[in-house]
Amino acid sequence: MLQGRTWVFPNTPYISASAAVGGPFEAQGPLADDFDILHGDLWLGEDSFEKAEKKLLEQACEKAIDKAGYKKDDMQFYLAGDLMNQVISSNFSARTLTIPYLGLFGACSTSMESLALGSLLVDGGYAKRVLVGTSSHNASVEKQFRYPTEYGSQKPPTAQWTVTGAGAAVVTSEKTGIKVTSATVGRVVDMGIQDPFNMGVAMAPAAVDTIEAHFRDLNITASAYDLILTGDLGKIGHRIAADLLKKHGLKVAEDKFGDCGLLIYREDQPVLAGASGCACAACVVFGHILNRMRRGELHKVLVVATGALLSPISYQQKESIPCIAHAVAFEAEGGGRSQ
Repeated sequence: MLQGRTWVFPNTPYISASAAVGGPFEAQGPLADDFDILHGDLWLGEDSFEKAEKKLLEQACEKAIDKAGYKKDDMQFYLAGDLMNQVISSNFSARTLTIPYLGLFGACSTSMESLALGSLLVDGGYAKRVLVGTSSHNASVEKQFRYPTEYGSQKPPTAQWTVTGAGAAVVTSEKTGIKVTSATVGRVVDMGIQDPFNMGVAMAPAAVDTIEAHFRDLNITASAYDLILTGDLGKIGHRIAADLLKKHGLKVAEDKFGDCGLLIYREDQPVLAGASGCACAACVVFGHILNRMRRGELHKVLVVATGALLSPISYQQKESIPCIAHAVAFEAEGGGRSQ
């Protein structure tokens, strides 16, 4: 059922299981216990960082399917995307998984974009079991969007650290402990920011636009949720988003408004303004947040994954950075099975 820009799911898609896989830097962070698999090196035994990223995504998908008690052949669709050109990490993981596949690109908003679309398929009766996922790798992203890490280039304090990891979830019509109640589709918002080392500032207005639309479409306030979590705005972007929410008359308590990019690493890890990358929201939500919901610590959560829709070509042509944010609402209920 469509309300404004928001899909409301009356037939209730559920998260049957989810999984998060991370690299060595993520293993040093405060959420290490919420990862299903952690690797000790960036290469994962492969001969390129791009192949390593593909392996991260494959492992997250296989782990989520296994935790749900299914086999790959039980999955009817696979929705995934990443930051690499032509979403090769997702494309090549689909080659391995051999599940009917739809490739997506929402930059770092892809985790919630894929989950929203997967939930729509299940709610509409077009599928009973859908696998969704996304990934990023610090070294592969640096190579494509900035400079190879071997250059040792200096970054400004506004820059963020791309998460090496992957997250996946199985969406099903089978009743489990966590349901997806609604999803708000983002609009592209471009405030003219051109600095690729200042993504939080560029994405913050898109996050606020989607949050505002979600509240308006459902006629609710922030009090409807225990936690509202943006994807990867980092320190600067998160502060700007909080200020914009106040300016727009949306009251969100400080302790109820968080950001995945501020959760995944410790304060003393050298990540400058915080974390970013497709795996940022994916690992935090499909690992840490859903685990908290399973333990009964959180009941209702709104995740607003943010994405900067630039490319190396658009940056070199001095284009500004269009941004987007997709929101998904989760609700925990008793008596279900969810892993």
